[in-house]
Amino acid sequence: MISRRSLWAATGGLALPMPAWAQATGAQPAAYPTRPITLLMGFAPGGGTDIISRLLQPALQEDFGQPVAIESRPGGSGTIAAAANARGRPDGYQMLMTTVSASAVVPPTMKPPPFDIINDQTAVVLAGTVPLVAVVPLDSPAQDFPGFIAHARANRGKLNYSSSGVATQQHLAAAALSFAAGLDMTHIPFRGTGQAVNEILAGRIDIAIDTLPTYLPHIRAGRVRALATTLPARVPTLPDVPTIAESGFPDFDAAVWYMVMGPPGLPSAISERWVRAVNKALADPGLRQRVMDAGYLPGGGTSADAAALLRRDAAKYAEVIRRANITFD
Repeated sequence: MISRRSLWAATGGLALPMPAWAQATGAQPAAYPTRPITLLMGFAPGGGTDIISRLLQPALQEDFGQPVAIESRPGGSGTIAAAANARGRPDGYQMLMTTVSASAVVPPTMKPPPFDIINDQTAVVLAGTVPLVAVVPLDSPAQDFPGFIAHARANRGKLNYSSSGVATQQHLAAAALSFAAGLDMTHIPFRGTGQAVNEILAGRIDIAIDTLPTYLPHIRAGRVRALATTLPARVPTLPDVPTIAESGFPDFDAAVWYMVMGPPGLPSAISERWVRAVNKALADPGLRQRVMDAGYLPGGGTSADAAALLRRDAAKYAEVIRRANITFD
């Protein structure tokens, strides 16, 4: 198994898988695409889903020879867009850029679930993975992560934290930290991380544990203070920022993945066409570097890899949700 540390260190190109139909015929899939494609996303613009979609958009349009329109349908912690994907026609003209929360974690917490996370969607290809970063407003008294823990313990019930929705990775990461550190903070969910950014810049949110690409420009510009990141090892884009694991919580490990998802019944030829396009895009040195500079681990791989990741994390986070007793009201 490749470790996250080695993934961060990797800068070379990806080996591009050749679809079975290409090996057999040497041709592209017949008549796809012949018209514009819509790529849904389940959060407001400005967050990690939006950023990775727009990084890939020009390369996908060039490869497909058709416009790829990114359409935001925020709400339900990303499940409104994911449910629209589950009801979509399996023709490849409406696809979804989804997250681990929207497609693997949140739906089972809803009553009734809006779709079956295994049978009502087709995992196509991993776009990227990101760590989370804990940030506070510049006027926060916390100058480092231990300082924030001390501040929160001294102000039990008075501080808040943001997320892009109930049961998202941001929510789970902050809830896990609160439990581990014995904190008592109020959860403030938004319809996307872009909205939460404005609130923390204004000083109305005490802490956010959110996707690195969302906050990296604000960290670099000195508009927020980064306290810690969430993977076991430090990330190259913020080498001076310690991890939560090395700041007193050695087992802490959290990340978010982004995946191209299709409707149920998506033909394998169309799925493989997307696999080829995304792998080709992420193998381009220039784009690959921009993706890494934005704070992502570049994705890629096969549809089988994507499906295995979906199943693994669905099982993993079902247990986390159960233990934390988180429900989507």
